[in-house]
Amino acid sequence: MASLVGLLSRAFFIRNTAMLNRNTGPKLVNATGPTLSRAAVSNTSGGVLPKPVKVPFGLTRMVIVVIPFLYVGNLISKNFAALLEEHEIFVPDDDDDDD
Repeated sequence: MASLVGLLSRAFFIRNTAMLNRNTGPKLVNATGPTLSRAAVSNTSGGVLPKPVKVPFGLTRMVIVVIPFLYVGNLISKNFAALLEEHEIFVPDDDDDDD
């Protein structure tokens, strides 16, 4: 009975330790900077994984997406403000300047 408990506790400990030691996500290379690296460099059969895919023109793509959406948002907000003022839902008062 004692050997069964010993075997089970040993198996439980080994399994939990293996789960905690798996490197599945990116890790910080050093604590001073935000540089990330892949923790897994090889697959289960021992082969080296290929280099990660680098996104070309990252900043350019971001600018191409952000600027048109800012412009469209600006047009929508101006048109909605004009609509509110036309229907007198929100009209600024001129009485506030009489101080």
